[in-house]
Amino acid sequence: MPRLTSFLAISTTTLLALAAPVNAIDAAETAPAKATTTPAAPASTMDANAKMNYALGYQLGKDLTATELRSDALLKGVNDGRSGAKSQLSDAEMQASLQELQQQINGQRAKLQAAAAEKAKTDGQAYLAANAKKPGVKTTASGLQYRVLTPGKGRTPAPTDTVSVQYKGTLVDGTEFDSSYKRGQPASFPVNGVIPGWTEALQLMQEGSKVELAIPPALAYGGEGPLANQVLLFEVELLSATPAAKAPAEAPKAGDSK
Repeated sequence: MPRLTSFLAISTTTLLALAAPVNAIDAAETAPAKATTTPAAPASTMDANAKMNYALGYQLGKDLTATELRSDALLKGVNDGRSGAKSQLSDAEMQASLQELQQQINGQRAKLQAAAAEKAKTDGQAYLAANAKKPGVKTTASGLQYRVLTPGKGRTPAPTDTVSVQYKGTLVDGTEFDSSYKRGQPASFPVNGVIPGWTEALQLMQEGSKVELAIPPALAYGGEGPLANQVLLFEVELLSATPAAKAPAEAPKAGDSK
């Protein structure tokens, strides 16, 4: 028989997604959910157990906006499950009901994501048009926009180099979604191992330089995922660029001439 945890997984999946680390330069499939500008709530006086119950109830409440809330039936199910009472639904009915609820929740989320993506597209286009006219902003053939804040004097990274950078990322509404500064350490990754906008921008920089970037969706995550249609804004400091290690020389084979 399906247990209560089968139902709770609908919401705990979302809870885990909200708790996942945000990093817009990771692969698109691991991109985080869009941050919000909602002010932080004041510190709660609830104890740890109350907080867990409230968090679960709050997320359930958000998910259950996709269907009519029958609090009497919900509480009955919770109480029966906790007490070990026999379920009033057969296994087949339980499974079918949970699947239908999941479909309703997925449908609602898809509508909300589509609306958010369309708004992001409109806002992003307006931002790029205005930003392109600002002093010092250059637009490349691909559509990447950048402005040099501090010139560098060091090496320019090659596609296969590994770079060390400090950066801060925001959306066009000012929401900060990622920051190596707040993590307390620089990020390191291959130049050709990140989103196209970063790969292009890094090859326009020199060690020691700092730039502002406006990366259009086509050079970020396109129209897919939590950051669909988002223009991503970054401040980037290039600390170092390290060439890829050369492959070791192959040992001479028996019979080879010296």
